Amino acid sequence: MSNLPTVWTNTLCAVILSGGSLLSMPTLGALVGLSLIYAAGMCLNDLMDLSEDRVRKPGRPLPSRRIGIGSAITFMMTLFASALVVLGAISPGTLLWGAVLCGVVLLYDSLHRKHAATVLLMAACRALVFPVAARAANGQPTRAVVVAGAAQFLYVIALALIARWEKTRTRAPLIPVPWLLAGIALVDGALLAVLAHPGWLVLGIAGAVTTRFAQRWVPGD
Repeated sequence: MSNLPTVWTNTLCAVILSGGSLLSMPTLGALVGLSLIYAAGMCLNDLMDLSEDRVRKPGRPLPSRRIGIGSAITFMMTLFASALVVLGAISPGTLLWGAVLCGVVLLYDSLHRKHAATVLLMAACRALVFPVAARAANGQPTRAVVVAGAAQFLYVIALALIARWEKTRTRAPLIPVPWLLAGIALVDGALLAVLAHPGWLVLGIAGAVTTRFAQRWVPGD
């Protein structure tokens, strides 16, 4: 959950590039809906990794039974359903794109331990944030939104490959994974600086700083 600010910068980047208003109910709805989908995906990820966590990370909430499996499933389904309700309240098109994103999240979490190629699905989850937000803000993704989504798609693939390579090294990582994750927000800022206005780079910096703070405040277990 500490990386949630990167979803917010993705969303705001798409809104700005689509010509939408930052101070509007559709934008707020997109932020809330996409945050709920992200949280649901994290919950589903823990459920799918339960058997491995029982061996490698028994102190986590599910294997330690601090949270029951049934409760986790109910919570996850509530998050997904709430996200679709929020996005559906904006427009049918936003609901459609949101449903596609939910489907890809489900597919990725179900397969990510079985196939290395599912990194493409993980990158697709990130890229799909852009059409959802753009659809909510302005009704139609612009060319700039497509470019931004594609850039984040490629960045997430590169991030995943670097993270896997770092695991094979005995030395300290050149670029720690938490910094790479915070870099998602910096990519948003750079894209906005090039495609919209240089001043929007501040958004990316703020998002990266917030993400790093959150990673220290809510460390992964």
